[in-house]
Amino acid sequence: MARVDAFLKLGVAQGCSDLHLAVGVPPMLRMYGDLMPVKFRDLGETELESYLTEIMTQSQLKHFRDGNDIDFSYVSADGGRFRVNVFRKETGIGAAFRAIPTQIPSLEQLKLPPVVKKLCDHHQGMILVTGSTGTGKSTTLAAMIDYLNSSRALNIISLEDPVEFVHRSKSSQVIQRELGTHLPTFAEGVRAAMREDPDVILVGEMRDAETISMAMTAAETGHLVLGTLHTTSATKTIDRIIDALPTEEREQTKTFLAASLIAVVTQVLVKTPDLRSRRAICEIMVVNKAIGKLIMTDQTHQIPSQLQMGKEYGMQLLDQALLTAIAAKEIDPEQAYGYATDKRQFQRFVPDLTGVALAEPAGG
Repeated sequence: MARVDAFLKLGVAQGCSDLHLAVGVPPMLRMYGDLMPVKFRDLGETELESYLTEIMTQSQLKHFRDGNDIDFSYVSADGGRFRVNVFRKETGIGAAFRAIPTQIPSLEQLKLPPVVKKLCDHHQGMILVTGSTGTGKSTTLAAMIDYLNSSRALNIISLEDPVEFVHRSKSSQVIQRELGTHLPTFAEGVRAAMREDPDVILVGEMRDAETISMAMTAAETGHLVLGTLHTTSATKTIDRIIDALPTEEREQTKTFLAASLIAVVTQVLVKTPDLRSRRAICEIMVVNKAIGKLIMTDQTHQIPSQLQMGKEYGMQLLDQALLTAIAAKEIDPEQAYGYATDKRQFQRFVPDLTGVALAEPAGG
């Protein structure tokens, strides 16, 4: 058994989402959003490197020793699955292990709005799940893929970095390909996928102009494309895509977004009232004619007002979703205040604002 497995086993037993290892500090567990040190000595450079090299393949080790950060998936001795990032910093090397549940949660178990399931029933176009790092985007996408896998007979091709949730083919065929192992780039993966008779293509991260462009082409040519972006609102998502592509393609990009973008689901994870769990709270934009017109006429700043009025389409602003969850006693009001865009609406829930740890606004 690899020595790092002891820390991973401890973390999973306590319900942590991540294990952090770094030179000069003890191992740290992320528990319900907060970092907590393990009762262990400060890790030394040689000790930590030996822990990590023990679980890396020769090709991974060479890639890392060539000066690159590396992402890979790891299965511990007791069957736990983790997404791993190994990196260098000023004081030495470090690593982050993200625990991947063995069971893929359903959309209902995640308590996502019902409209998310309806979005999956589209046969072509693009659905984006966005949010900051660590907000559960991969889990939401895994639940969406599992719903499609269970309910329709499709060819689903998933491009990931690395493969996280493992999908067993049910009603559909699910093909999972990993960046660096099976494909050199996401853009190349999308290009190859379009020659493999896909119905659904999942792009793990749309991180550059070429990948975004290829994903748009796939969505325009009769495929359902699911993807992620590190943006914190529907408006910022639209602006990010337009800004990412060359200026001469601006009008074409806006036309695509107005016609082929189905929806943007932006999420944050907010602690429950007992502070021992976290719940995904979503801003949802479903692209209709009104939003398409705002995109085409460079008036994306008016999108929030459309979300506020678009309840019949399943739309909601993040602040609306936070207020609803507070009323249902599903999230902690002080935590919600930290994520709110217009904090004035939330001050009545947090009468004493001294000592409230404010998160970065996630919807503005």
